[in-house]
Amino acid sequence: MFNLLTGLNQKVGNFPGVTVDKKTGNIQISEDINADLIDLPGTYSLYPRRSDEWVAYKVLMNADNDGTAKPDIIILVADASNLKRNLLFCSQILDLKIPVVLVLTMNDIAASKGIIIDIESLQKDLGVPVVAVNPRKNKGVTAFKKVIAQVCKSVDTYQTKADFIDVQSIADSSIKALQQLIPDTSNYRAIHYLINHEHFPLDKQLQENIEQVEKDNNFNPLKTQADDVLMRYQKIRELIKRNVVEPHPEDKKIFTDKIDNILLHRVWGYLILLTVLFTLFQSVFWLAQYPMDWIEAGFNNITNYISGVLPETWWSNLFTKGILAGLSGIVVFVPQIMILFGLITILEDSGYMARISFLSDKLMRKTGLNGKSLMPMISGFACAVPAIMTTRNIENKKERLLTILITPLMSCSARLPVFTILISLSIENKYYFGFLSLQGLVMMGLYLIGIVGALIVSYVISKFVHIKEKSFFILELPIYRMPQLKNIYITMFEKVKVFIMDAGKIIMMISLVLWFLSSYGPGNSFSRIEQKFQQEIVQHPEQKDSLLRNLSSEKLKHSFAGIMGRSIEPAIKPLGFDWKIGIALISSFAAREVFVGTMATLYSVEENNKSSLREKMQAQVDDEGKKVYSLATSVSLMMFYLFAMQCMSTLAVVKRETKSWKWPVFQFAYMTTLAYTISFITFHLLR
Repeated sequence: MFNLLTGLNQKVGNFPGVTVDKKTGNIQISEDINADLIDLPGTYSLYPRRSDEWVAYKVLMNADNDGTAKPDIIILVADASNLKRNLLFCSQILDLKIPVVLVLTMNDIAASKGIIIDIESLQKDLGVPVVAVNPRKNKGVTAFKKVIAQVCKSVDTYQTKADFIDVQSIADSSIKALQQLIPDTSNYRAIHYLINHEHFPLDKQLQENIEQVEKDNNFNPLKTQADDVLMRYQKIRELIKRNVVEPHPEDKKIFTDKIDNILLHRVWGYLILLTVLFTLFQSVFWLAQYPMDWIEAGFNNITNYISGVLPETWWSNLFTKGILAGLSGIVVFVPQIMILFGLITILEDSGYMARISFLSDKLMRKTGLNGKSLMPMISGFACAVPAIMTTRNIENKKERLLTILITPLMSCSARLPVFTILISLSIENKYYFGFLSLQGLVMMGLYLIGIVGALIVSYVISKFVHIKEKSFFILELPIYRMPQLKNIYITMFEKVKVFIMDAGKIIMMISLVLWFLSSYGPGNSFSRIEQKFQQEIVQHPEQKDSLLRNLSSEKLKHSFAGIMGRSIEPAIKPLGFDWKIGIALISSFAAREVFVGTMATLYSVEENNKSSLREKMQAQVDDEGKKVYSLATSVSLMMFYLFAMQCMSTLAVVKRETKSWKWPVFQFAYMTTLAYTISFITFHLLR
């Protein structure tokens, strides 16, 4: 609905908890009315428990901390197939005396259930406009905008409307006393000031005065809330009886229920889930192989052509071995990123993603989490930053904290390029039974290791986090729907755009810095090395080609980058890493995906041949003539990147969400220690 009205492409999903913060767009309602449209996180009532519900609540109560969102009109999007549940929230907003337009969506689903809504009668009973809209098919939008335009002209009349229920009877004396402190406050808004004033940006004196009103009138927040909800549902039942025709409960069995009998089965459900995940990771390799090969070959041809045309100067060297090498390390992984997130979007849009949360709840509880923790963890496959923000959907403080601490262990899209190139170097590209890719199985194994590792870490940390709070897992399972191709294309495009624009900028910047650090050294060290090799070439002209290659390697070794890498080599040698890998580890602590760009730049500076990055890495040997990227080293490196915290943006968002530096510091320390330990064990087991 929001995207349709604003023309934006905010993330949507067929499961609850997608929106966790305010999103703002612009809407042209009519020729003379232009407005800001603010999308708030979904909620079922004005009694918030989760962090995302508090975001919506504070805006509706005009208690938003930044003061930028004070609603003139509320557009309440309600599910026509489950109207009773949505009307509680609607009735509460009505009593805040904010103009409301009730928008009914999913009318086709309601019709399939045999539900018939008398919109005109419902509109009359509620006293607000009610409009049926189908955002997926762009139906009813024109009529909806006309209604908004009419409401804009009658905003002031809503202050005088009668309450939906007799609010004053719930806490008469307390409401009157509060209204003396804050004049022009509606009865229902007064109740919420009494219940939640501590969370509102009020001055200290007013806070104390409200506390005194509560004491003087024996105000009981829990009893008031219970009375409020019970009175509302009593009236809503009468309203539904008059305006909605519903079939007998036994007749409500629809297509979604029949599918759930299979997908949520105690045995088949888990087998189907494993099959879905297996297919997902097989497809990432199987479908992406050819476009990746084409992109790699294309960059090789471009680099070879430009190298042959341009003169041998520092700026041509910078362009071919710095810019083009870094760019190729970005673009070659675009097919895999598009395929992975296209398939994940299909799972979300179809409604299956919410079922994965349901299936996982039992396992999650044994590790201190619950089923809702899985949604941020799965979102972490894309990026840990928005995934950590979606933990606002988790009510329990301990479970939310644990989810924040383990979500970065999910294999995000930044790790995908690292895993891909290391798997291609160390794992044979062969198929079992003609369709099971060994490389795809290894990739799936890495993702599963990340999930299992996260659950083990959660179990351990949960023993030391002493937050006592009851936990319930209540999740609305959406109906199954055919995924929208438009949504799939938009998601694929947006993920690639973020990878190229955001990660690409970092990779390119570091590639250019690395080119400089790799091409120059301190003092006259490069001059001495060149003189030494020139003498050897004169003495052994038949070895000129090999000597020139050794010259490039020696210069790289004594460059600024080489000195930096060799200084940390003693610390990383036990993991099977050489000093060049050390340079990549340092640079990728800013962002993991920088690893590939770093290697592309280093090997381009060192090697003068025309081969691809994979071929250059495959050909690397150490001083003893052994392959640098052996199975032991490659898997050790994958384990390090799987468990290490190499993302400054993630640490920043953890600090913001936990409101403390304690947890991001702890997160960085435990993940780095875990990465080093597991990498060390892996290398020595496989060597």
